[in-house]
Amino acid sequence: MGDKGGCEVEFGPEGQVANVRPGTTLLEASRRARASVRTRCGGVAGCLMCKVDVPPAYEDALTLPTEAERRKLGPLLEQGVRLSCQARVRRSLRVEIPEDPLKAAVRRQLERQRSDDLW
Repeated sequence: MGDKGGCEVEFGPEGQVANVRPGTTLLEASRRARASVRTRCGGVAGCLMCKVDVPPAYEDALTLPTEAERRKLGPLLEQGVRLSCQARVRRSLRVEIPEDPLKAAVRRQLERQRSDDLW
């Protein structure tokens, strides 16, 4: 991943990729990759909508959590959750974008309806 001083950031589950400079926020990288990371606060750690999951292998690929992240996320940080508007890229990595809660609820309902239709 990454070449010539740039960093490659891959966004799962769909695999969109952006090549960015070190110091770029994950939110900025997601926009370059056209990956759907939701935010309402404009990237100031106010809404908590831009959370991403960072696998343990890539913990050191990002800057240390900001004070705002520590305050907002608390124990979620230990589970690899970061705010994409605050976490800055240090090296190439892959992060996972959690499923939108509304989409997840709709998907679960549709799955239930499909399984009910089978009976």
